[in-house]
Amino acid sequence: MFTTPEQFAAANKASVDALLSLANTALASAERIAALNLNTARSMLEDGMNNAKAVLGAKDPQEAVTLAVAQAQPAVEQVVAYNRSLYEISAQSKEEVSKVLEGQFSEYQKKVASLLDQATKNAPAGSDVAVAAVKSALTAASSAFDNMKNVVKQAAEIAEANIASASEATVKAATAATKKK
Repeated sequence: MFTTPEQFAAANKASVDALLSLANTALASAERIAALNLNTARSMLEDGMNNAKAVLGAKDPQEAVTLAVAQAQPAVEQVVAYNRSLYEISAQSKEEVSKVLEGQFSEYQKKVASLLDQATKNAPAGSDVAVAAVKSALTAASSAFDNMKNVVKQAAEIAEANIASASEATVKAATAATKKK
C-alpha cells in the first residue's frame, strides 16, 4: 500500500494524530462532565440546605407546605438544566469525533483510489472488469458512508428536538403542579 518509507511514516503520523485528537476530545468531555457534576452537586446541596432551613423555620404547617411546594419547581428546572448541559457536552463530543472519523475515512478513500489507479495502470490486459468492480464497490462504500452520516445527523436532530420538548413539558408540568397547591 505504501511505496516509500516516507509514505508509511506519514500514514502512521496521521493515525497517531487522529488517535490523539480522539483521546483529547474524550478527556475534554470527561473534564466538562466532571465539572458539571461537581457544580450541580454543590448547587443542589446548597439549595437543599437553604430549603430545609426555610421549611424548618416555618411558623406553622401550612407555611411549611407552601415553602416545600414552592421549592419543587426550581429543583425540577435545575435537573432539566443539568440534563440539557449533559446533552450539549455529548453532542459536541460526538460532532468532534465525527469530524475526525470523516477526515480519516476521506483520506482512506483517497489512498485506495490512488492505489487503484496505480494498479489499473499496471494491470494485465482483460482485467478491466475486475477493476470496474472494485471501483463500483468503493463508490458504493462511499455512498453508504454518506447515507449513514446523514441518518445519524437526522437522528441527532430528532433527539435534540425531543429533549427540548420533554424539558419544556417537564418544566410546564412542574409549574402547573406548583400552582395547584
